[in-house]
Amino acid sequence: MHKRTLKWIVLAAAIAAPLAVQAHKMWLLPSATNVAGADPWVTVDAAISNDLFHPDHHAASLEQLVITAPDGQTAKPANEAVGKYRSVFDLQLNQQGTYKLALVSSGLSASYELDGQKRRWRGKADELRSAIPRAAKNVQVTASSNRVETFISNGKPNDTALKPTGQGLELVPVTRVTDLVAGEPATFQLLLDGRPAGDLKVSAIAGATRYRNAQDAITAQTGSDGKFRLTWPHAGMYWINATTQDDNSGSKFASKRRLSYTATLEVLPE
Repeated sequence: MHKRTLKWIVLAAAIAAPLAVQAHKMWLLPSATNVAGADPWVTVDAAISNDLFHPDHHAASLEQLVITAPDGQTAKPANEAVGKYRSVFDLQLNQQGTYKLALVSSGLSASYELDGQKRRWRGKADELRSAIPRAAKNVQVTASSNRVETFISNGKPNDTALKPTGQGLELVPVTRVTDLVAGEPATFQLLLDGRPAGDLKVSAIAGATRYRNAQDAITAQTGSDGKFRLTWPHAGMYWINATTQDDNSGSKFASKRRLSYTATLEVLPE
């Protein structure tokens, strides 16, 4: 083999390696986060992808979609469609204020041994008994709680839709969540079942990761009050994420719980 050919093979492998180990990311991406007018609309994509915010892996299910309007009531999406790589829906913003859009899901996962082989299962609580054989050994069951959000303001923002539910890992904006500006610090608070979630790592990654070789994540740590601060290096759409686990599974089947919070936030130019 030619030395030059070998050189290019090694170089290609080196470039591909970090991309191969990137985890899939779930997100909601609105066409706009700030609108105005008597009858504005936005279109929202929902996907699970390798690259932010480029749908290249799997469409996100809209079955768990919950839209909270500025008055705290539930709003309905329009023109829902599910494709191969993304789901899409429209939203009419007929109220003034801030909307919260969330994909909220929970479930169980289990690992066990059967006939000397390790097995895995994932599903709902009512499916667990029939899914795992009675002869299974070393059964370990974990509950999961996941929340994926984005926010849209029509006119002047308000906080009614942003009130936490007290369940799982949630974000409470301190800085106006649809008024984020590049170069300016923004403060948020993470809550776990309604209480401050301290000592959690938060990552923020700007979109268009397919056009750069590194994720270029910025990170922060929550204090004992659950608050953290991020300063945005430039304008654009950002994917923020925090995860944790505890022993408060809330399920008689599971011994522990894994929780994840994700949001898409728009940062405007200075």
